[in-house]
Order: sequence, then C-alpha cells, then structure tokens
Amino acid sequence: MVDRLRRLDHRAGPSARRRGPKRGPWTGEALGRSRGGLSTKIHLACDGQGRPLAFTITGGNVNDCTQFEPVMARIHIKRYGPGRPRTRPLRVVGDKGYSSRKIRSYLRRRGIACTIPERVDQINGCLRRGESLCRLDREVYRRRNVVERCFNRLKQNKALATRYDKRARHYKALVTLACLRLWLPS
Repeated sequence: MVDRLRRLDHRAGPSARRRGPKRGPWTGEALGRSRGGLSTKIHLACDGQGRPLAFTITGGNVNDCTQFEPVMARIHIKRYGPGRPRTRPLRVVGDKGYSSRKIRSYLRRRGIACTIPERVDQINGCLRRGESLCRLDREVYRRRNVVERCFNRLKQNKALATRYDKRARHYKALVTLACLRLWLPS
C-alpha cells in the first residue's frame, strides 16, 4: 500500500512553498519589460553643448521622473579655480515626462530655474481650481533638442544602441566610454 503512494519516478515532488524572492532572467541587470520586450533605459543629463554630465541606467519599464534626483545628484562640474565642484545647473529643460510637483519643488528648493511643459491633465486641474496657467518659455524650450542630439551621437555606437552586454556593469562601462568620447574635441 505504501509503494502505491510513491511517485512513479521515485523523485521528490515539488516543494509546497517558494524558497526566496521571485527571480527572472533580468533581475538586477537593468533589464525591464516594455512594449518592445526586454530593454534598458539611459537617463541622461547634458550641458548646453550636448556633452553628457551624468547618467543612470535602469530597466525599460522604469519611469523617467523616478530617476531625476539620482541623475541630478551625480552632476559634478569642476570649477576653473579652487573650490568644490558645482552641483547645481542654472536651468533645467525637460520634457513632459519630468512634469511633476515633486520635481518642481525639488528644483525650487535648490534654486534652479526650470522649463518643463505641463501635461494636459495638470493643465485641466489648474483650470478646474481656478489657478493661473504656467506659461512656457518657448525660446528656452527649443534648446531641449540638445539632449536628443546627444542621445543620437551616443547611439552611433552599435553595441550601445542594441545592448549586447549581459551584465549591467559592462553596459554601464560602455555608456561611460561613449560619453567620454563625446567630450573629446572633434
């Protein structure tokens, strides 16, 4: 009778509970599921000439506004004379992905001017509450294409554009090298 209760292949059955956190092939390697499959995002800050200042790498499913403060914290611009490096830019120009109260209050606390357009739902909320609309400085906002051109120059490296690297630290090293190449005089 006992022999009939055993499994036919004489192996133990599956455990009743999981042992450890859920793991996937992309755990901890800056890969995230997005519309096109597994992908990686580079969150980048650059200066007025399109040279990268700081970046972070996350999975493709991570929202842009969650990485704003970590990128800003990595900015260090060396001064010509003595003194600590500058950590505050004079102005931040961003797209609608960075339009949130948290980011605007962060910039206000640090004394940084910003040019970020508001999303449609934020504009409708201001109208409902009877608040004045935030006007966008269009001349300054036109300079936002500098960041897009910086990304285009970075992605001329085929390995960076397609991410052949398995490990996140290898991909981050590749992005660092590509950023350093943009700082070299042409």
